[in-house]
Amino acid sequence: MLFFNSFITFIISNLPKGFAKPFAKPYVAGITIDDALSHVHRLNNNGFDATVDILGEHVSNVDEARNITAQYCQLYQMIAEESLQCTISVKPTHIGLNISLSEAVFNMTAILEKAQEFGNFLRIDMENSVFTNQTFEIFEQCKPIYDNMGVAIQSYLYRSQEDIERLADNNFNSRICKGIYKESSSVAFQDREDIKNNFLILAKSMADRNAFSGYATHDQDLIDKLLDWIETDNISPDLFEFQVLFGVPMEGRLEALLEKGYKVRVYVPYGPDWFNYSIRRLKENPNIAGYVLWNMFKK
Repeated sequence: MLFFNSFITFIISNLPKGFAKPFAKPYVAGITIDDALSHVHRLNNNGFDATVDILGEHVSNVDEARNITAQYCQLYQMIAEESLQCTISVKPTHIGLNISLSEAVFNMTAILEKAQEFGNFLRIDMENSVFTNQTFEIFEQCKPIYDNMGVAIQSYLYRSQEDIERLADNNFNSRICKGIYKESSSVAFQDREDIKNNFLILAKSMADRNAFSGYATHDQDLIDKLLDWIETDNISPDLFEFQVLFGVPMEGRLEALLEKGYKVRVYVPYGPDWFNYSIRRLKENPNIAGYVLWNMFKK
């Protein structure tokens, strides 16, 4: 079955975009801002917080980078006007890091100032390791402007513990995730258990420093391990939240976390650049292709 689902995923990634839309729909909250915020309304009504991301990366044109920046600024205003429990996450290459560090800092500063205007939070997402140093540099240049911001930490990178030791204090906010980019063994763990174990080490290191973490994972076993540690060591709910991607099946686990009194935040991506994102999700979990195909035939 895994081979069949992987084969279907390969076929979908090589067909015209129109054929991929049914497979993309579970993971993407639409094309427009209104599409995305309608999903955020529903999530909030069901007890979940959200963070919104405009799909795209590796912009190489200044006008395009500043257009994306303006869209993020508009998002903060609409989130405030609609009184949503929703933050924003931004990839540095989407707002100009491929152009220059200064362009990315300029645009991230504009977004951060809009976050400050509306009393909201900004997350800087982490991309592949060639951008890690520059991403932290953007974070460190911007945080003095408005400190209600955070950055992602990837548990498959060897360096992440040192980054936490350098940056983390009681005013530091991280999104701990495993990491999705293909990295060499010279910079990243390759074994899934090693990545999972390092995730736990990073989570504990953050808590030891009284720093806030978003635990971004769909790994049920890892969530169990996090919960065992949280409950055994009586970790304050003020120091963490659970985070998941929009549309990934979690078999009731998210509702169970809410019932325990834990905050759960859903990462809500949207925008016209939905195709590449969706194919990446399918490749990470080929079983979803078979699930969607089965439901299409049932209908």
